[in-house]
Amino acid sequence: MERTLIIIKPDALQRSLVGEIIGRFEKKGLKIAGLKMMELDDLKLEEHYAHHKDKPFFGNLKKFMTSSPVLLMALEGADVIKAVRIIVGSTRPIEADSGTIRGDLAMTNWNLVHASDSLETAAAEIKRFFAEDELFNYNKVGWEMVYEEEFNKEL
Repeated sequence: MERTLIIIKPDALQRSLVGEIIGRFEKKGLKIAGLKMMELDDLKLEEHYAHHKDKPFFGNLKKFMTSSPVLLMALEGADVIKAVRIIVGSTRPIEADSGTIRGDLAMTNWNLVHASDSLETAAAEIKRFFAEDELFNYNKVGWEMVYEEEFNKEL
């Protein structure tokens, strides 16, 4: 099973969209392996957004991401990176398809959520934000039928 990281950003928290956003991942059948709320500091933000550090908008991004706490979520499932990226929608909300989190709920460049873009990135991001004892392995009822190879071969 693959894992990915989701950051539910300050705009989602301020607009009371946390339940709606988590619910979309749960309705897809993804498993929550870790969930916590925290305030991000400059060090974490500079590490997480290192690829944006030299861009002119980085100061505003840091100001926004520290304007309130965020929720961090590690999700698990088959092809979870691809599934989550579809659920989340295009980075630019105005271009995001209807039915996606950003397409339905976001209007500005503050796009409600961050989602890892690859397995490698997800592994690094999960390690950045979660200690090993904050991630959980448990059996989710019904997953045997959904993910069991022999069962799926017959379909």
